[in-house]
Amino acid sequence: MAIVGYAHSLVRRHAPEPLGVLAVDTARRAIADAGLEVADVDGFVSASMFPTAGAHAVEDGTSIVSSQWMAAHLGADARYTAGFDGVGALTGSLALGVNAVASGTADYVLLHRALHNPVGSYHANPMTAAVGWQQWTAPQGFFGPLQMIALPYNEYLARYGASREAMAAVLVEARKNGARIPWSYWHGKPLTAEEYLAAQTLVDPICRYDCDIPVDGVATFVLTSAERAADLPNKPVYIAGYASGLPPRRRLAQHWPLDDIMDAGFGLVSRLWERSGVGPAEIDLPQVYDGFSPFVYFWLEVLGLCPVGEAHRFVQAGGIDADRPDGLPALSGGGALGNGRMHGVPQMLECYLQLSGRAGERQRDKATIGVACHSSPHYGGAVVYSAVPF
Repeated sequence: MAIVGYAHSLVRRHAPEPLGVLAVDTARRAIADAGLEVADVDGFVSASMFPTAGAHAVEDGTSIVSSQWMAAHLGADARYTAGFDGVGALTGSLALGVNAVASGTADYVLLHRALHNPVGSYHANPMTAAVGWQQWTAPQGFFGPLQMIALPYNEYLARYGASREAMAAVLVEARKNGARIPWSYWHGKPLTAEEYLAAQTLVDPICRYDCDIPVDGVATFVLTSAERAADLPNKPVYIAGYASGLPPRRRLAQHWPLDDIMDAGFGLVSRLWERSGVGPAEIDLPQVYDGFSPFVYFWLEVLGLCPVGEAHRFVQAGGIDADRPDGLPALSGGGALGNGRMHGVPQMLECYLQLSGRAGERQRDKATIGVACHSSPHYGGAVVYSAVPF
């Protein structure tokens, strides 16, 4: 199975056109990039989850774009449409697309992710009464994603003696790389360690720069079999394997203890190496998920790219500096912190661009095996990509 084409919109706080218009335009460009016509594409997959804890309306074509909506508004003759319902959006969507092609249900599959930033406060809480599971959390102020990630990050800081100075290295690296990417919201806007350390704390110890910024943006990819890919204009990037994770223990929603994240992550990664036939020593292009900055530590450790409890020292010593000859390019695509809240797209896209030799001035000399990580290790997934057939 292979990726054979892509397109990416500009990433903006608020796009001038509706999300559906942006999505259809980006999809048409991806199909053309793959050397195909809309009539050739017979499968559509996506994850249309709107990632906000606020009370914004969810309307297809406006705040989300489903597979069915995309197929209909492209005017395609779709034999297969499906949407992934879960947090590890791109891993789940990709699995749906791979399975559709492998089973013969579809020949060419369009995978898309469309993100919307509504006007007003993104996570505004209009709640006047707490019901269901939230009665045990919301009255105490435990509501929304910032509190959710602050819990395991505080555990990490206390357990391993990490500091905010170490995390500054993560943000500087992500923004440095995102500043180089033309479609990034942060294009031309790197961040200094001093700016990071001076930023307002939102939920201790999370500050505003530890969070990806909500945006409007769309990315699309075209998938097909390795055999069909050989006849198309772009160098294919092959999908070697993927795996997803779920919490090992039942908890209240948003209750994410550090041990739950790591235990599930180790299980996920074990399955990933088994299914792909590679290991951490063979990965020269790891792209770790960074919707919140602590995820970088968690993924580096569960992938085996540094010892458990050592990620903060690893990054502070320049271990993920993509400009160093010995640096691990874990955020070379800028990630979410360097592009905007594109929900795992930067990780998948960087693997595709580098392994297909299409990264332009950012092209790395050595890029043969990549891994793209999505969401948290215990609620997400990871995909191994290869520059050569597997």
